[in-house]
Amino acid sequence: MNFYSRKLVKPQDLNPGGTLFGGTLLQWIDEEAAIYVACQLDQHKVVTKYISEIDFVSSAKLGDVVEIGLETTGLGKSSITMKCVVRNKFTKEKIITIDKLVFVRIDEQGNPVPHGKTLEDEKQNMDVPD
Repeated sequence: MNFYSRKLVKPQDLNPGGTLFGGTLLQWIDEEAAIYVACQLDQHKVVTKYISEIDFVSSAKLGDVVEIGLETTGLGKSSITMKCVVRNKFTKEKIITIDKLVFVRIDEQGNPVPHGKTLEDEKQNMDVPD
């Protein structure tokens, strides 16, 4: 799994319990996954289709640096599927895991359209397991 971005946990990111607010973390993940997919497919018009069960394993605190890891697990006709792990940069402790995120390429009207990529064509350019 490749870890593509890092975020510093700041005071405005905290919940009343003093740890990273889950909604903020999910926003970071959704944004990073959309950028990842757009880069992998060379297509900027992609949308979140599905996010599976989210497992909050541990929490992050003020000043922690978290990193978001994504790995492609599949390619459909118009979609790309990946998994996600967010961890503490320094301790490597997992903060959250998501087994399945699906993004879809869309046209100007918001309809799914083929992205034209295949696993075989993209193994050189994408983070796709053999």
